[in-house]
Parts: sequence; structure tokens; C-alpha cells
Amino acid sequence: MPHQPASSALSHLRVIDMTRVRSGPTAVRQLADWGADVIKIEQPASLEADGALGAGRDTADWQNLQRNRRSLTLNLKDPDGKALFYKLTETADVVVENFRPDVKDRLGIDYETLKARNPKIILASISGFGQTGPYSKRPGFDQIAQGMGGLMSITGDPEGGPMRVGIPIADLTAGLFCALGILTALIEREKSGQGQWLHTSLLQSQAFMLDFQAARWLMQGEVAPQAGNEHPTSIPTNRYLTSDGAVNIAVAGNETWLRLCKALDRPDWAQDDNYATNAKRRERRDALNAEIAAVIATKPSADWVEALTKAGVPCGPIYRIDEMFADPQVQHLGIAQPLTTHPFGDTHAMGQPVALTRTPSALVGTPPRRGEHTEEILEELGISAEECAGFKRNSVV
Repeated sequence: MPHQPASSALSHLRVIDMTRVRSGPTAVRQLADWGADVIKIEQPASLEADGALGAGRDTADWQNLQRNRRSLTLNLKDPDGKALFYKLTETADVVVENFRPDVKDRLGIDYETLKARNPKIILASISGFGQTGPYSKRPGFDQIAQGMGGLMSITGDPEGGPMRVGIPIADLTAGLFCALGILTALIEREKSGQGQWLHTSLLQSQAFMLDFQAARWLMQGEVAPQAGNEHPTSIPTNRYLTSDGAVNIAVAGNETWLRLCKALDRPDWAQDDNYATNAKRRERRDALNAEIAAVIATKPSADWVEALTKAGVPCGPIYRIDEMFADPQVQHLGIAQPLTTHPFGDTHAMGQPVALTRTPSALVGTPPRRGEHTEEILEELGISAEECAGFKRNSVV
């Protein structure tokens, strides 16, 4: 079966997916979900028994990451396998890999080698710490990047010590930044006609995600501490316990502060000079949070969300994951989309969080079994059935 694009937006592009684990597949998923013909390169079963590095193939994690692409088995250490790979890259627009930096050179899939065969090729690389430098050969893992990238030092309660974020944020952001770099390189190629090599890493992606916290240090010399559930600078912004759960309340600016005072029936706070500005509220955050907490604890979460929303104060419930998916606004947005998988049958997975009105994305491609599309892809390259059978006998594919 030929490529079935998930969208018409990128259906003119072919992407060779050399990635493993999470950061690389995240980058490729962005391209696959917008219609690119993504060909996932995997080791033949005779050379790699489980066929997966990281999550097992029949897990929800793997199935969510690997939709909308085809699978080709290829032994890149065999001369015939290498020749097939080069033949494939001559038809491709992008190659994506997240090996350690020196592996691509050993395999012969470095940019200069690929460029010699296809000057328009774009090679996208993700590593743990960068392609060069003193840490370049270290293995990269999400939690290591969270710690070295500063995120854990500002996450969690001050008395609890550094805390990791509950998702692989460094992996995910490195993948998203890589996809953004690929799209930028593709747009530039329209002008120059030339490909290029782009690379990012878990460490630099995580450091970039510090955003205003990094700017506080770079421009003002402030080292941000842990602030728990509070916002580090906008006061009061916090999680408050209600009579039956908890809510988040966010106050930015004095107008919102005055609305909060009215909604909580505490006009005296609005008149208190100690709370007149954000700077003063920041100095007295503990006392103010204690006062707000005492009021919020008197009613259930739903009552406060209704009252504060009506007053124009940003607020919201704090959901478990199942509660989040049951929320009517989440359901209206359609972020959970139908997907057919081999291990779970007809199920749902997370769709793209951005909507293009004319060229929407969809989940149309079942996450592939290893080598499921080997014959059809080789046929597209002009390889006969007899040649393919010989390659299989010799563990080339």
C-alpha cells in the first residue's frame, strides 16, 4: 500500500526516520502528522531481536509516537544495505537521527556524505549535549538534561529539594525544536536550492525553555529559587485547597487583583497599602497566601471556579489525567483522536495541538510492524521482488 498522507500540508516531502527512544520520534511525528512520507529505518529482526530501543513496541508510548509512517528494515552495516540506504536518500528531502554524534560518521550517514549524493538533503540531528564539546560523547537522557538544564532547581517546594517535571520535557522540546528547525531549513531551501545540517540537543533545548527565569539571571543577576505552586513573580498566583479539592488562581496586574478581592468578598485587601502593588504583595506573599487560603477552603472547587470566572479572575480546577479528558472543553477541542493499532485495536491517541483549517492533520496510519512496508518501499526504488527476496535471505533487509 503506498503512502497515505495524514495531511496534504507536507505530503510532497519524504523523510527518512533513523530515530530511537523519544526526542527523535517526537520530531518525526510532527512531520508525519502533517502528511510527510516518513520511512522508519529499523534493523532486521535477525539482527535486533526486540526491534525497539526504549519503550517496547506494543506499549501505548511506542504506538503514540510511531503513527503515520511506514517501516523499512535495513542493515546499514552491510554494503548492500548501505547502498539501498543511499538510493533511498536520493529520493528524500530530510533525514532525521538521534544517535550519539560519532555514530553517524561510523555509519556513513553524516551530512557531507549525504550531500554528495543529494545536495538538497536536510540532515537533522538530536543529541544529548551537542555535536561537539567536552560532553558531546555522553549519552543523553531526559532527567539528566532536566537537572543540568536548571529546570529541577526551580521545580518543587523549597523544602523538598530539586524535583523533575512529570513528563520528559527535555526529550519533547528537543524534538519539537528539531522539527521547527527542519521546517525552517525547508523554507530556506526554496530560496537557495540547497540542503543543510541542523542540530539541537536535550541540554540546549532545556536551557532555552527556562525562558524568563534564564533572562532573570542573564540580565538582572537573579538566581531563581524553587517556588512550589506559586508563580515566582506574579503574586498571588498559586494552588489553593478548597473544601473538596484544589484550584489554581492566577493574578497578573492590579486590575485582576482588585477583581479577586471583590470575588472573595474581601474589600479590605483592596484598601490595604501592604497589598497595593505586585512588589508589595511579593514581599508579603506568605501572609497573603495564608489569608486567601483561609477563604478558598470554605467552598468546593466548582463554586470557586464559577465565581472567579464570572469575576474575570483566571482560575481553573486541578485535574487528574482522566478528569482532564472528561472536561467538555477538552472534548470539544478533539485532542484525543481515533487511531487503529495492532496491540490495542481501535483506540485513541493524542492528535496535533494546532489546527490548520484548510489542510488539517489526522491519524490515518497505523503504527507499523517492523519491516511492514519493506517490499513496497523497495519496489518504489525499482528493486525487483527477486532482489528483495535475496536481500531478506542475507539479512540485508
